[in-house]
Amino acid sequence: MAATHLTARFCAAAKPKAGADGRPTQTAFPDDDPIGLELRVSAEGRKVWTFRYRTLEGRQRRLTLGVFAPGEDDGPGSDLDGEARPLTLRAARRKARQSRAVVEDGGDPAAERRKAKEAARAQTLRTFDDLADAYLQSCEIGEWKPKGRRKRERTISDERKILTRYVRPVIGALAVEEITRATLKRLLRGMVSRGIGAQTNRTHAVVRQVFSWAISEERTSANPAAGLAPMAAESPRARVLSNDELKALWAVVVAPGGRVVDEEGSEPRPLYLSRPVAIALQLSALLLQRRNEVAGMMRSELDVDNGAWLIPAERMKGGRPHLVPLPPRAVELIREALTLADLGRDNPSPAVFPGRRDPRKGMRPDALSHAFADVAKACGIEGATLHDLRRTGASAMASERVGITPFVVSRVLGHTADTGGAAAVTLRHYALHDYAPEKRRALEAWEALLLEIVGERVRAPNVRVIAGGRQ
Repeated sequence: MAATHLTARFCAAAKPKAGADGRPTQTAFPDDDPIGLELRVSAEGRKVWTFRYRTLEGRQRRLTLGVFAPGEDDGPGSDLDGEARPLTLRAARRKARQSRAVVEDGGDPAAERRKAKEAARAQTLRTFDDLADAYLQSCEIGEWKPKGRRKRERTISDERKILTRYVRPVIGALAVEEITRATLKRLLRGMVSRGIGAQTNRTHAVVRQVFSWAISEERTSANPAAGLAPMAAESPRARVLSNDELKALWAVVVAPGGRVVDEEGSEPRPLYLSRPVAIALQLSALLLQRRNEVAGMMRSELDVDNGAWLIPAERMKGGRPHLVPLPPRAVELIREALTLADLGRDNPSPAVFPGRRDPRKGMRPDALSHAFADVAKACGIEGATLHDLRRTGASAMASERVGITPFVVSRVLGHTADTGGAAAVTLRHYALHDYAPEKRRALEAWEALLLEIVGERVRAPNVRVIAGGRQ
C-alpha cells in the first residue's frame, strides 16, 4: 500500500483489508513522514506500530515500536519500554525518527534492541545460583535438551539435589565471572577429601551442564568445568548376595522384626516396615527392575490378568518402553498392593504404591533404598544395597543354575545398549515383541529359584541350586 499521511482518526478506525479468499488479512498502512513508519493491523484487529528500514548491508528489517494507542498525547502507560508500549501516532513518529537517525549513522536499531535485551537478561544471571535456577527451569520446560530429548523428571530432581547439597553452599553466591577452573577444582577436591566418591564426579557433570547451558544462552563464553579429569576414582560394585543373605532378608521383609543400629554406639531402634513398602522390596527382588521403576508403578501400566507390566519410555533410564512379564508370585503381590492402595480411599490412586504427600504419585524411590538398608541392618548384613538385588538376580540367571543367555538377561534388566549382535536399528524399530517369551521364561525361572532359596517353594525342576553358596 502506498504511503499516506496518517491521522489519529484514520488510525483509530483502520481495519484489516480482505484477502483473496474474502477473509481479513494483516494489512500495513505506511506513513509518509517519517518514511518507514507503518501501522500494521492484524486479521483480528490488533494494531502495532513498526518501522521498516534497510541496513548498510542492504538487508531489510522491521522493528516493532509499540502497540497503537488512540489520542494525541503519549497515551496511557507510555512509561513502558519495548514492544508492549502503547504509542499514539505522535509518539510513534517520534520513535520512528529516532530509529531513522540510528540507521543513517550506520546502526541497526533491531540489533541494538536485541543486544540490550541480552544484556538486561545477563544482569539477572549474576551468580552461579542464578545460573542454576535458570538452567533447572529450562530443563523443566523442555527447552534445554543436550542429548536431543527432554530430561526426565527424576534426572532433573537428582541434579537439583546435587546442586543444593554440594554446589550452592560453596560457589552459589559467586559471580559467574569469578568461577574458574581453580574454583571448581577446590570444590571437587573438597568433596573427595570428605570421602565423597561417585557423587563428586556427578557433581562435576552437573556443573559442566549448567555452564554449557549458560554458553548456549550467551551468558558466558567459557565452561570452566570442561576438560577437567574426574576427581574421584570409581569402581563398579560387584556385591552379589549369598543364598543365606537372601533368605535372611526375605524373612525380615515378609515378617518385619528386629532392631536397627544406625551408628556404632547409638541406641537400637525397632525396625518399622509397612506392608506396601515390603511388597515393593519383594517385587524388586523378583522382577529385578530399578527402584524408581518399582516405586513409581502405575495401574495404567499393568495388565495383571495377562501378567504384563509395560513401563513407559519416560520412566525408563534408556528412554524406551520396557515390557516386564510378571511371574505368578509377582502377580499375587501386585494384587495385594492394589487392594492395600484402595483401603480408606473414595477414589483409587493411579499409583500402585501411593506416596504419602501426593497419593496420585508413587512413593519416593529413596524410600525403598532406606527401607532395604534398615532390613539389612536388622539382619546384620554389611555392605548391601537395594541395587545388589538386581545384580544378584542377573548373575543367577546368567549362571549355570538357571542358564539364561546374557542377551536375554540384558533385555530383562531393560538395558538398551546390548544388541546381541543385531543391528541397533533392527532392535529399535522391528523387535516389537521385545523378547517377551524369553523374558517371561527367564523371570519365571528366577522366581522359582529365589522362592526355593528363601524357603517358600520346594526345589524347582531343572534348576540346580548351590545351597548356602554365593551366586
